[in-house]
Amino acid sequence: MNGYDENDAFEAAAAPIPLSQRAMAARPTPYLDDLNPAQRAAVEALDGPVLMLAGAGTGKTKALTARIAHLLNTGRARPNEILAVTFTNKAAREMKDRVGRLMGGSDAGLAWMGTFHSISVKILRRHAELVGLKSNFTILDTDDQLRLLKQLITANSIDEKRWPARMLAGLIDAWKNRAWTPEKVPSSEASAYNNRGTELYQQYQDRLKSLNATDFGDLLLHTVTLFQAHPDILAQYQRWFRYILVDEYQDTNVAQYLWLRLLAQSHKNICCVGDDDQSIYGWRGAEVGNILRFEKDFPGAHVVRLEQNYRSTPHILAAASAVIEANTGRLGKTLWTEATEGEKVRLIGHWDGEEEARWIGDELEALQRGTRQMGPRSLDDMAIFVRASHQMRAFEDRFLTIGLPYRVIGGPRFYERLEIRDAMAYFRLAVSPDDDLAFERVVNTPKRGLGDKAQQNIQRVARAGGMSLLDGARALLAEGGIGGKGAGQLRGFVDGMARWHEATLAPNYNHIELAEVILEESGYTEMWQNDKTPEAPGRLENLKELVKALEQFENLQGFLEHVSLIMENETEEQGAKVSIMTLHAAKGLEFPAVFLPGWEDGLFPSQRSMDDSGKKGLEEERRLAYVGITRAEELCTISFAANRRVYGQWQSQLPSRFIDELPANHVDILTPPGLYGGGYGAAAPAPRIEERAANADVYNSPGWRRMQERSATRPISQPREAKNSVIDLKAVSSFTLRDRVFHQKFGYGTIEAIEGDKLDVSFDKAGSKKVVAGFVVAADEAHDLPF
Repeated sequence: MNGYDENDAFEAAAAPIPLSQRAMAARPTPYLDDLNPAQRAAVEALDGPVLMLAGAGTGKTKALTARIAHLLNTGRARPNEILAVTFTNKAAREMKDRVGRLMGGSDAGLAWMGTFHSISVKILRRHAELVGLKSNFTILDTDDQLRLLKQLITANSIDEKRWPARMLAGLIDAWKNRAWTPEKVPSSEASAYNNRGTELYQQYQDRLKSLNATDFGDLLLHTVTLFQAHPDILAQYQRWFRYILVDEYQDTNVAQYLWLRLLAQSHKNICCVGDDDQSIYGWRGAEVGNILRFEKDFPGAHVVRLEQNYRSTPHILAAASAVIEANTGRLGKTLWTEATEGEKVRLIGHWDGEEEARWIGDELEALQRGTRQMGPRSLDDMAIFVRASHQMRAFEDRFLTIGLPYRVIGGPRFYERLEIRDAMAYFRLAVSPDDDLAFERVVNTPKRGLGDKAQQNIQRVARAGGMSLLDGARALLAEGGIGGKGAGQLRGFVDGMARWHEATLAPNYNHIELAEVILEESGYTEMWQNDKTPEAPGRLENLKELVKALEQFENLQGFLEHVSLIMENETEEQGAKVSIMTLHAAKGLEFPAVFLPGWEDGLFPSQRSMDDSGKKGLEEERRLAYVGITRAEELCTISFAANRRVYGQWQSQLPSRFIDELPANHVDILTPPGLYGGGYGAAAPAPRIEERAANADVYNSPGWRRMQERSATRPISQPREAKNSVIDLKAVSSFTLRDRVFHQKFGYGTIEAIEGDKLDVSFDKAGSKKVVAGFVVAADEAHDLPF
């Protein structure tokens, strides 16, 4: 750090600025030349509170780094006198690098640039004893935190199945985000966690101190407590940190807000950068009110609006601005750009989610080929933003069908998610009882009272008898080798597997119904229904989407093969890929072409969000829409489906209320005439939601009838044609070399070799694959298939 010694940094900060540093103000400031007038005003307003209200794509990071460089270059502050707070360590590193480049390529020596948590750790190490810790305290990760909470729950004779540790962890974290110590939790929260929440919170804090440990929430909570209880120490830091800068201020929670207020209340040289229209993390404690009341908290604050956008076209900005204007809780700004008009925002409706995925897949390929006005584009330039993770399944399946490479950002792919892997293990074991890996995964999921010793005994018996683990469990039960509650639970599991396997052997079994029965009778669905963590509702939605995916297959075995191919093909694909992510994960990113599917009331805006938070929830959903639209640089496409499967039933969907907030003169409607009886198509102006609902005639449409045929549940007694799922090398294929065929997963291809009923097919999009003849049809018959 250029000889900077942190140990004596604070003492040096109190010294007067020498003449040599004052003379620095006369040095050239080339970093100001690239700024627009609003950015420059924000950079040069160095004294007093400043709110940099930075719209999407307006260069706020550029302005923030230039402001830091200006403080250093003019001698207004030494590096150790600047406190710069970011929300991620990556953002802190990037900002340091950018400031260093502005200062001539050297390390700027910004020792106090980092996240709220990293800076709090440095402060607490110096004053740990004042909050009941030693300076070498440890920071627990999530697993350690849960383990400790489970111990407390057990010690208090609480049923952990009914009141899980994750629920208590989330509750305590929410209280810490609001800067509530156990004694400050208000009486309105007293009923939390079966009226034991505050009591367990206190026990948890006591236990942490006895271990000389903190969790991440404590880092801010202890720092705020330190400052509030010791005014002399607070005064020291107020003198040392002469200038405070905060990025993404709209995402701060109450504890972070208090942390900043305490440090800035003396000199008030605080510059907060943020966008109230992009506050989308209320579900994890962020308070948009922090930025909305900035001028009230800091009277005389200078508010600078960054409104010149450098990312998107005028049509895209107009659409985003029109949507967000419907929010009442905002400071207000109008984005503009000098860019050319470009294409209008495209709006299209589809019959169902699968058709939506097919159309978007075709559009992505068209963009890649350059058959759209944008010209040829790399798949890396394209992204799909969904409101809920379960929407990804249709896109993943479609992209595998046409061989389109993709990546999931911000989380695992659909078939890699915990709940999907668990459910798939149940299905695998039902189809193949010898699948020991599947057995190991689910034998104690949900918990069946089978500890490590019981599972080791099962493996011992299985090895001794040369049998599968499922048969080993059956044998162990027969010889009385396991007792207590675990024996009854294991017997139920073993008997269930026998019953489900027998069902898969029936020639015409209803595999969709069987999948639902497996998840229900095994207790797996109930496990997530009883789980009180924030992730549980999403996991249940993903399980429903998994069952929905089975509709496209004749049996469980065909579906399991399909998923195996998906996982295999992901490792094969290299190079450019389409990005799929949730709208929350999209914040901070940008792409030339963006697709926003699923704009339907109940899905987006989310019904759960509106039910839980009312108008506040609706306004956060609208900010999500704003974020999604403003990620697009050149092309933005919004789509919705007239019908979607909800909780296992096809339902007619209403387009999102946000669609009616789009400005008509900046939108091209691509919907074919007839999707709605009122003529909601390319040739007609968009009617209001009420008109579309009244005129909707989806139940008599060909698309609706096609979906009903596709999703109809056939009783076991009704015959159905079963596809061959066993490779028979002695069989004779009905195909010949060079025949054109169609495969549901890989699309169209040409047969290159035949061995029995095993075909080598060169698919147009997916490359060469080995498939069974029973899984393909002649290309000219593909149009008759119900998918």
